[in-house]
Amino acid sequence: MKQPDNLRAEILGRRDKLTDRERIEKSEQITVTLLSTDAVTSSNSIFIYVSFRSEVETISLIHRLIRMGKNVSVPLTRVAEKRLDIVVIEDPERDLAPGYCNIPEPTQEAAAAHTISPESLDLIVLPGSVFDERGGRFGYGGGYYDRLLARIPTAARYGLAFELQVVNRLNLQPHDEILDAIVTEERLITVPQRTTRQPI
Repeated sequence: MKQPDNLRAEILGRRDKLTDRERIEKSEQITVTLLSTDAVTSSNSIFIYVSFRSEVETISLIHRLIRMGKNVSVPLTRVAEKRLDIVVIEDPERDLAPGYCNIPEPTQEAAAAHTISPESLDLIVLPGSVFDERGGRFGYGGGYYDRLLARIPTAARYGLAFELQVVNRLNLQPHDEILDAIVTEERLITVPQRTTRQPI
């Protein structure tokens, strides 16, 4: 089994080779599938990443969730504290600006006015580098999302990924949090009876 860093590099290299058209078309298919899930329709407070580089695109998804009347929040990276703050936004064009690693993040004004508690979230939609069919996920190495998920185990957690990012089995560590579902352009992978530890 490949080491996590090597596997991340290989999969992200493949993801980066998607053309803009492929990425947009696949992202739209993922968006349609996600919006049809009970997790979205039954949730009021939805936390979602803002896409960057070759990630599954989420700006269109964020706009649609806002139009659906959802309370939409996005991450603000607090590097010194090694955590993600959760900031509600109402207009991505107004409320986001380049932040950590040039990733679009809430402005300081938005953060000051609309930061909320993680415990208020119903659904977390997160990115990753590699996923497996049992709900496993590798992030980008910083551990920000794993620490957030560990704080709120009751919130539903959905990963967005292109099919090329999904493998059969990852070599997970105890700190790696398990997801409830992974949405790709081809399928919805659900994880029955998620636990906080991946079975061996």
